[in-house]
Amino acid sequence: MALEDGSEEWKEMSKKVREACESHGCFLLMCDAIIPKSVCEEMFNNLKALFDLSEETKQQHMSPKPYRSYNGKNSVIPFCESFGFDDVPLSATAEAFTNLMWPQGNTPFCFSRLIKYKVPESNNDSQTCLPPHTDNSALTILCQKDVQGLQVLSKTDKWIELEIPPDGFVVLVGDILKAWSNGRLHAVTHRVMLGGEKERYSFGLFAMPKEEMNIEVPDELVDDKVHPLRYHPFNYGEYFNYFVSNPIEALEVFAGV
Repeated sequence: MALEDGSEEWKEMSKKVREACESHGCFLLMCDAIIPKSVCEEMFNNLKALFDLSEETKQQHMSPKPYRSYNGKNSVIPFCESFGFDDVPLSATAEAFTNLMWPQGNTPFCFSRLIKYKVPESNNDSQTCLPPHTDNSALTILCQKDVQGLQVLSKTDKWIELEIPPDGFVVLVGDILKAWSNGRLHAVTHRVMLGGEKERYSFGLFAMPKEEMNIEVPDELVDDKVHPLRYHPFNYGEYFNYFVSNPIEALEVFAGV
């Protein structure tokens, strides 16, 4: 449903989104009337075809930047396999990657950020496939296929498993929006737990600033009595590099007042 910018319906929906971001750090976005089911099915079929390629082929996707390469064998997250990219909305990015993975051609292939969680060898009990963390982005949009497993940590320190419908997207607040909002928006800690016998496929779009961008709390969000300044101004590229090596409470340690 499209809402007219500035209408009463738009204002009411904006209020609900803000309240969800403040209280929970995430919300569910239903797109059944916008994105045809066939598009999602084709996307995940192509996603499986990508991860089914040989290890040698997948390892050709390399980048000097963290999280931008193929990650297939990692002792810290042994059940997680992923590809990372910059500028994913650009057709040139998709075409270059497709030509690298399928030199013989694969015209229908398209993608965003791609993740596969393998079935743990002992699948009787749930195991941590991606450890607890916040995202160093401003916003993260996640979509998954069939298999659940995403959990978020509530402000009362309870893990809550999110039940995501097939036509739903989860939007998560990241560290940068938390800093920009002077802590009013909640960067939610989340993890992936997996058991059973089915692999879990998901893709995510991470909205993040350019590396040269400086993050600074707007003056109107600072009030010495009620909302004192919580974060010093900082450069996003420097924060990103710090986060790679120190992801636990990174924002508070790096930029906290």
